[in-house]
Amino acid sequence: MIWTFLIYCFIVTVTPGPTNIIILSTVQNVGVRPAMVFTYGSICGFGILLMSSAMLNVFFAQTVPHVMIYIQVIGTMYLLYLAYQVYNMSVPDQTQSHPISSFGQGVLLQIVNPKAVLFTLTLFPSFVLPYNDSIFILSVTVITVTLIGFISFLIWVSFGAVFKELLRKYHRITNLMMAIFLMYAATMIWF
Repeated sequence: MIWTFLIYCFIVTVTPGPTNIIILSTVQNVGVRPAMVFTYGSICGFGILLMSSAMLNVFFAQTVPHVMIYIQVIGTMYLLYLAYQVYNMSVPDQTQSHPISSFGQGVLLQIVNPKAVLFTLTLFPSFVLPYNDSIFILSVTVITVTLIGFISFLIWVSFGAVFKELLRKYHRITNLMMAIFLMYAATMIWF
């Protein structure tokens, strides 16, 4: 069961989603350092979501039908905004700032990221709470999954750093593809 849980967590966090796409875009457009700042914010937001889900799982389970529609609307609007931002980015010189590469944007993206919210809301009732509900196990789970998420984000930073010049050379196509993936993520919220 533990291996299934770990593999599930890795697959969910490493597959393309809004955060991974923005990390790749940030590396492509302004470099690794700003992408790492965004990544640190994203992992903090992910940890906040995991802690909230662990502590408030019973509350969320009772109110999910009411809360989920708001998460879907906010998440859809934010993902479409990010798609627009990514599509319209040009290859900046190194002195330009990136509109979505800050620590705060990383935290915000995770908190409204439907993929992350749904993952954290379903993780505990599916894999942890049926077997153990101790504070220690919940804490270990939060730390473990946060570390798995961080490793997944670092994979995307590394991918962007390795292929940065290629991505910059074909930035219009790359930006278009990333914007399409973000729009796809926005539509998948509703299915």
